[in-house]
Amino acid sequence: MKRGHPYIDVFRKGSITMEKAVQTSQRTDQELSSVQFLTITAAFVALTYIFTAFINVKLPIAANGGLIHLGNVPLFIGAILFGKKTGAIAGGIGMGLFDLLSGWTLWAPFTLIIVGIMGFTVGKLTEDPRHQNMKWYVIAIAAACVIKVAGYYIAEVIIYGNPLAPVSSIPGNLVQIGVAAVIVLVVITPLNLAARKTGLKKQL
Repeated sequence: MKRGHPYIDVFRKGSITMEKAVQTSQRTDQELSSVQFLTITAAFVALTYIFTAFINVKLPIAANGGLIHLGNVPLFIGAILFGKKTGAIAGGIGMGLFDLLSGWTLWAPFTLIIVGIMGFTVGKLTEDPRHQNMKWYVIAIAAACVIKVAGYYIAEVIIYGNPLAPVSSIPGNLVQIGVAAVIVLVVITPLNLAARKTGLKKQL
């Protein structure tokens, strides 16, 4: 039985060991990244729900009772900092959960879709490193505003069967996004820097 040169055998064994170590390291990094994604996304789902449920003003003039809240603040921040998936999940589930638990059950499916698309859109438009600036933040939030106004208008037409009644909700939706935009644009730069310094944004 032929045997290879001892040095060659050692080299081969070392290469195999290194390959296994690299594969193990890659799996560990992927698992860590997945855990971080789930943890951060869950945190933004909770924040979106809290900001929607506890920081709001009802508008009796709107067709559906109306509600101005700050749930869009963590939604936009999560989408800009951590991407379209976090934005979509935080928005859709966070605000959808509020609808389910606060007597707005009929609106939950619409909210899940509309706000989920809002979060996805903001994250998608700002995920390119070249788009990490105020210009694109404004564009992304403006796009989300259009989606919100159009989406909820259609939802109200479906629910109430009246194309005119939903018009009264549009000013409230515009104010809601406008207030959130001002807050987000003020805090997003320092939060972005903090996320990079802690390594969260790079790893996600």
